[in-house]
Amino acid sequence: MRCPKCAQDKDKVVDSRTLEEGGAIRRRRVCLACGHRFTTYERVAAPALMVLKRDQRREAFDSAKLQRSIAYAVAKRPVPPQQVEAMVADIRREVEEESGADALVPSTVIGRKVLLRLEKLDEVAYLRYVSIYRRFRDAAQFFSEIENLIGRN
Repeated sequence: MRCPKCAQDKDKVVDSRTLEEGGAIRRRRVCLACGHRFTTYERVAAPALMVLKRDQRREAFDSAKLQRSIAYAVAKRPVPPQQVEAMVADIRREVEEESGADALVPSTVIGRKVLLRLEKLDEVAYLRYVSIYRRFRDAAQFFSEIENLIGRN
C-alpha cells in the first residue's frame, strides 16, 4: 500500500477491525519510511450490477441516478431525503440479492420496486413517478391511474 504522504510502499499494519458485519476490514497502517499513519479499507469486489434498459442497452446500476429520479417524484412533498436514501439502498440490496450471479436486472424490475414503495409512502409522488415510468401520453391515462389508486385504497 502506498503512503499518501511520501508515496513509499513499505508499511506495517498496526490494527485491523471488521466492519459492516464482516463485509469489510478497516486497517490502520504506519509508513516505515516517514512514520505517517493512515487507514485503508478492504471489501470484496462484487460483480458490477448491470441494468437492462427497455431498448436493450445495458448500463451499470447507478444509485445516484435512481435517487435523483425518486427525489424528483417526492419534490415538495413531506418526504425526508433520508427516507429516499434508505429506499434506494433497500432497492439496490434487494436487486443484488435477487439477481445472484446473473447481475443483469431489467429496468422494469427496478421501476416496479420503486412504485411499490412510493405507493405506500406518498400517493402524489407515486403518481408523478408512474406517469414517467409508464410514459403517459394524455390526461386520460393519468386519470385512469388515479382511479386505480383510489380503488386500491
